[in-house]
Amino acid sequence: MSETLRDIRLFVAAYEERSFTAAAERENATQSGVSQHIRKIEDRFGVKLFARGGGTVQPTPAGESYYRHCIELLRLNEAANRSVGRFGTGLDGEMVVGLMPTMTRSVLAPALARFVALHPNVVVRVTEAYSATLTQQVRAGELAFAIVPASTATVGVKTTRFAYTPEVLVSAADAAREHMRPVRLADLGPLKVVVPSAQNARRASIETYLASNGVAVEQRLELDAMMGTLDFVASTDWVAILPGLMMAQEVEWSAGAQAMRRFTVNPIDAPPLGIDLVQIEPARRSLDPAAAAFLDILAQETARIGRVWGERAGLYGDAGVSS
Repeated sequence: MSETLRDIRLFVAAYEERSFTAAAERENATQSGVSQHIRKIEDRFGVKLFARGGGTVQPTPAGESYYRHCIELLRLNEAANRSVGRFGTGLDGEMVVGLMPTMTRSVLAPALARFVALHPNVVVRVTEAYSATLTQQVRAGELAFAIVPASTATVGVKTTRFAYTPEVLVSAADAAREHMRPVRLADLGPLKVVVPSAQNARRASIETYLASNGVAVEQRLELDAMMGTLDFVASTDWVAILPGLMMAQEVEWSAGAQAMRRFTVNPIDAPPLGIDLVQIEPARRSLDPAAAAFLDILAQETARIGRVWGERAGLYGDAGVSS
């Protein structure tokens, strides 16, 4: 890596972390080294890129402008290096991606089976976590990409629409409701609802929906453990509001298979509730060929599985890069 690219990487890290110390940890440098590199750039242009003070650094207007061009330069450099490298090798190496539980329960298995059959030399590592953790790891460059619920923009992260999925009401198999019949939550009486914690991106939308549509809630229980939530709901009279994509396999259970079915699933109606899923990746880095190929397969499987909820659900937008 040339000294100029090193300068740019350290500047981008300082901009995104708003701290020379955090930037040094991210880029395996020292705090003083980061400061010296930033000052070298400032001396070269004769302009301040950061306002320093109070233990933090804030970009100046010049720093804001420089950052926008720097991340484009880093992405182009990554793409140029990989375009040459692809002539010498096939798809191999290591790929680390992040998925929320919605994706790991339904889409991951068929997508991963297809991918490893096509690219057996790629070492795949999948991290399962909720959106806040995955977003932090993407920004730090620890993940090639992640799929999370749409939320506000995050500095240092590029966001692309991935899919839409409705939210559905999930209760135990012996609940006094017809499986797959649309329900109006306000008509169901006081509910005991398992909800994600406030750090989960879906919590705010669920609470807003309950409050604005007159849904009576008797009790709330916070659980940020998806498998634990499903097991708890399956064995109690508590309910959960979960992404339809995650519960797609339950759609196929017919009334005749009641004894084998663990859950009663009901689409939420009047009005419906849903979430947009987005693909996030580091703004400074382009997707490597293996990650791009896996993303394409993941998108195809998401669209296929999501169609059980209707034409709009599982719609594949502009996410992914053809391999």
